[in-house]
Amino acid sequence: MIVTVSIDSLKGSLSSLEAGAAIRDGIHNVFPDAEVRVRPLADGGEGTVEALVAGMGGKLETVTVTGPLGHPVACAYGILEKTRTAIVEMSGAAGITLVPDAERNPLHTTTYGVGEVIRDAISKGCRRFIVGIGGSATNDGGIGMLQALGYGMLTEDGTPVPAGAKGLQVLRKITTDQVIPELKDCSFQIACDVTNPLCGERGASAVYGPQKGATPEMVQDMDRWLADYAALAKETVPTADPNYPGTGAAGGLGFAFLTFTHAVLESGIQIVLKETALEDYVKDADIVITGEGRLDSQTVMGKAPVGVAEIAKKYNKPVLAFAGCVTKDARACNGGGIDAYFPILRRVVTLQEAMEPEIARENMIATVEQVFRLIAALQH
Repeated sequence: MIVTVSIDSLKGSLSSLEAGAAIRDGIHNVFPDAEVRVRPLADGGEGTVEALVAGMGGKLETVTVTGPLGHPVACAYGILEKTRTAIVEMSGAAGITLVPDAERNPLHTTTYGVGEVIRDAISKGCRRFIVGIGGSATNDGGIGMLQALGYGMLTEDGTPVPAGAKGLQVLRKITTDQVIPELKDCSFQIACDVTNPLCGERGASAVYGPQKGATPEMVQDMDRWLADYAALAKETVPTADPNYPGTGAAGGLGFAFLTFTHAVLESGIQIVLKETALEDYVKDADIVITGEGRLDSQTVMGKAPVGVAEIAKKYNKPVLAFAGCVTKDARACNGGGIDAYFPILRRVVTLQEAMEPEIARENMIATVEQVFRLIAALQH
C-alpha cells in the first residue's frame, strides 16, 4: 500500500510534518509495510517557511530587522540553496501578532523590516523569492519595504517620509537611483489569496484597516493617500495598476511588489503544491490523506486540504482528511473532493488540553489507526 500524506499544520499544536509523522505512525500500526510519503503543506500563510524548509531540505536563517512598530524583531526565513530561493512570511517582520492590541495603529506600522529580510536573502545569494503576505499589521502601501530596498520615498523638500501610512500623506517623490542593483535580477512569487484592489470600498484601508486599529476617519484618510501614492507610482512605473486584484493585500504591499519588483500574485496553496511537486507523489498512491486544524465550510474556499484533494481527484484517488475539530458545515468538504473526514478528538477536554502537542499527536495516531483498521477489515 502506498499512502501520500499532505496535511496542513494544526496551528498551535502540530506542524505540518509533525502531523504527517503521526499519521504515518497510525498507518504503520495496521500496515507496517505500507509506504507512507509525508509531504509538507501550507497555504502561503503562517507555517509556510517551516513546512517548505523542512520538507524540501532547506535551511532556516534568522535576521534581526525593524519590526512594525520600529523595534528590532528576529525574523526567520528559509533558503532553498539548490534553486537560490528564499521563503519569507511578511508577518515575521511586520505581522499583526507583533503588535499589542493597545498599540495597533496603521498610521505608524511599517513594512520596512520586510525589505530588510529581502536584502539579507539577496546578500546570501537568493534571487528567487516566495513571499507570503498574510497577517500584516500595516497599511503603508509597501513604502517601508521599498525604502529598505533603496527606493526614495520623499517629501516635497526631498527628505524621507516617516514610517507607516502617515508617510503616504506627505509622499511627493519616488526615486530609484539608490535601489540595490541585485533587485533587477530577482523574481517574486507572492502568495496572495485575496482579490481586493488597492483603494475604494473593497480596498486595503476599508476592508482590513479596522482590524489593524484604524478609525473610520483614518480609513478615509488612508484610502485617499493610497490613491495619491498609486498616481505617483504610475509616473515612475507606467504599468502601475491599483485596481489589479490583490494589490490591496497586506495594506497595499501587493501593489508595491507588483509595481516595483518582478512579481506575480498567486494562490498560496498553488505555489506550495507546485514547489513541493505533490502531484508526483499522488499519481501512484493508493490513498491520499490531508487535513488541518479545523475543517469547516471555509475549507473549500481555496484552503490547503481542498488543493490536495483537487490533485488527487485528477487521478481518481480516494481522499481522507483528519482534523483537530470538525464543524457542522464541514460536509461541504465532501463536495470539494474529500471523501471522508474524521475529527481526532476522542474525549471531552478543554481546548488548551486538546492542543497540547503530545495529546494531539496521540489522538492523531489513534484515530488514523482505527480508520485503517476499518480499511484492513474491508480488504478482507
